[in-house]
Amino acid sequence: MVSKFFKKVSKKRGLSPGSLVLVGEKKKYEVEITLFDYDEGRLEEKELEEVEESFFCKDRDTTSWISLNGVHDLEIIEKLGGHFGFNPLVMEDIVNTDQRPKLEDYEGYLFIVLKALHYDRESDEVKAGQVSLVLGKNIVISFQENKTDLFDPVIERIRKGKGRLRRMGSDYLAYALIDAVVDNYFVVLEKLGDRLEDLETELINDPAEQTLQQIYRMKKEMLFMRKSIWPLREVVGGLQREEYELVDEKTIPFLRDAYDHTIQVIDTIETFRDILSGMLDMYLSSISNRMNSVMKVLTIIATIFIPLTFIAGIYGMNFENMPELHWAMGYPSILAVMLAVGLAMLLYFKRKSWL
Repeated sequence: MVSKFFKKVSKKRGLSPGSLVLVGEKKKYEVEITLFDYDEGRLEEKELEEVEESFFCKDRDTTSWISLNGVHDLEIIEKLGGHFGFNPLVMEDIVNTDQRPKLEDYEGYLFIVLKALHYDRESDEVKAGQVSLVLGKNIVISFQENKTDLFDPVIERIRKGKGRLRRMGSDYLAYALIDAVVDNYFVVLEKLGDRLEDLETELINDPAEQTLQQIYRMKKEMLFMRKSIWPLREVVGGLQREEYELVDEKTIPFLRDAYDHTIQVIDTIETFRDILSGMLDMYLSSISNRMNSVMKVLTIIATIFIPLTFIAGIYGMNFENMPELHWAMGYPSILAVMLAVGLAMLLYFKRKSWL
């Protein structure tokens, strides 16, 4: 679980700033490069075999989106960054997939880092992949750490040619990609909410040690999501507040809406964390109450047998001058007395509501 929070960056030790070293999982598939070049009246969509095929997009009047699925091929990142004039630190951050969400302003472009989350049903946990965006004049270049369908809704809107996406510029495209990442958070939270309801039902009906493990596991999931999403509000908030030349005033209201969604996601995460803390207290109280019930039963049993043991101890001493030892009805009489004492104590406990 700790590996979700901290990726190994020790291999970068001693290297100069801007050195391209992949931090994260080395993927086995080839990097997929897709180009979308469009305006309101036309669309060119193409799967690229070589990154050089996208170089013509520089300084075009149409809006271009270069989408890369995978950042493990450092040669492609270096060629693309070299052609479009990326700062070496930007290229380093693209392949260092342990970045926190951030917004950086460079000459001629903005660099944005996001965390895309998805719920893995097989492992029953939330996983994250880094998404990096470079917003320039009439161009957006996106880098996804993992191959996902996260941006499929945006692609469909571009293909259909309806709405604002084809009419507005690259800043609105960048907003649409950010909004797709934020909207996916709600999908993950919905699935975690279902897990939380099941866990709450289990906690009320039949809490077990496995319940406690699931509570701690979900608390770690919430901590991981908070770490991935909390800085995002600074990113979206900065885009809507700062006066960037690349961000048109018409896009500001949409960024404000994305900011509101981000705050809503963070509030939901905090609510889930509070619920889990309450469930943990409920579990500990339940276990404590169960232990108290067991101890109460054992205490009552021991209390009933104390006078019975006392009586049995007296008549077990076998003194010669004990008249009851030679009495024919002595044994059944003592048993009757012991039974009466036990019943009387049980009735007393019942009257006191101790049973």
